[in-house]
Amino acid sequence: MATLTRVKVLNPANPNKATAIFGGEASGILNWNDLAHPHFYTLRQRIRSLFWTANEVDMTQDVKQFASLTQEEQSAFLKIIGLLATLDGPQTVIAMKIADFTTDPSVKSILATIADQESEHNHSYAYVLSSVTNLDKQMAAFEMGRTDEVLMKRNERIVEVYNEFAENPTIETVLKAMVYTTLLEGLFFYSGFAFFYNLARHQKMVGTSTMISYINRDELQHGKAISDIFRAALAENPEYNTDEFTEWIYDQFRHSVEQEVIWSRYVLAGIDGLELDEMEGYVKYRANKMLRMLGLSEIYPEFTDNPMKWIRAYVDNFDDTKTDFFEQTSRQYVKTSDLNGFDDL
Repeated sequence: MATLTRVKVLNPANPNKATAIFGGEASGILNWNDLAHPHFYTLRQRIRSLFWTANEVDMTQDVKQFASLTQEEQSAFLKIIGLLATLDGPQTVIAMKIADFTTDPSVKSILATIADQESEHNHSYAYVLSSVTNLDKQMAAFEMGRTDEVLMKRNERIVEVYNEFAENPTIETVLKAMVYTTLLEGLFFYSGFAFFYNLARHQKMVGTSTMISYINRDELQHGKAISDIFRAALAENPEYNTDEFTEWIYDQFRHSVEQEVIWSRYVLAGIDGLELDEMEGYVKYRANKMLRMLGLSEIYPEFTDNPMKWIRAYVDNFDDTKTDFFEQTSRQYVKTSDLNGFDDL
């Protein structure tokens, strides 16, 4: 199996328009009006239009409310922030690593934008924790990714697939890495997102849930972009479009759903307003959506509709990425010029 090599920064002997996403030729000169895949321009524009930074979100009320959450809510809050930080940190790195090996400069640009936003997501979790709890609990939340047994078990295959690509970059391993990137963007975060949205609908920690809604909005577009790049790369390398590879993808989705359900039952037990069976159905619904984006069939035919209808008020769709629940109601996205709005305390 041929190993991919890091692409040169500039290679003027090659054409500007890339001959392939991986293993092709391109000069490194990016002309957005002359792309091998013209719709990649739209993908980048949609992602770029979502710019925001964590310290623009007012956390004043969350600072006051955190201590009044139940013990179950406080524990879930810290564990879920720990999970999200564990997943978003590597998302920055994997986007940069894939960018190293793509021949297409438009894909490099998209991945650079995704990497930057993932870095801001990771920053936002530290920002949230520094707003609502002490340093010891902040540190403990970020340690969870390498100490919590349930979380480590949940992430075993992510670690395996991402590290395999990093150590052995080939067409097959980069395709597999992109499958897991879509899983992270479109499935692994969602029981955690649901927790924060559930708090918000009970008028709790609205600042945090506003932040999460912006992260969620980004992740939807990242998942769309990566799945489109995956499908284009697979079309350019049809020898990998086999029954065996398709079954591998289905197996990863089944396994990921199983692990997400185990995690949600572990971290959301005792949380008022969240039904665990309903959460399981929502995870399977998300899996179906991501499989369709990859060009595959649904594997949970009983969950083609969203069983958690209330969550739609908080989650953007691909056609309306500039508006979310918090911009449509009195719970506005409020910018503050001072760190966390502490001057308002």
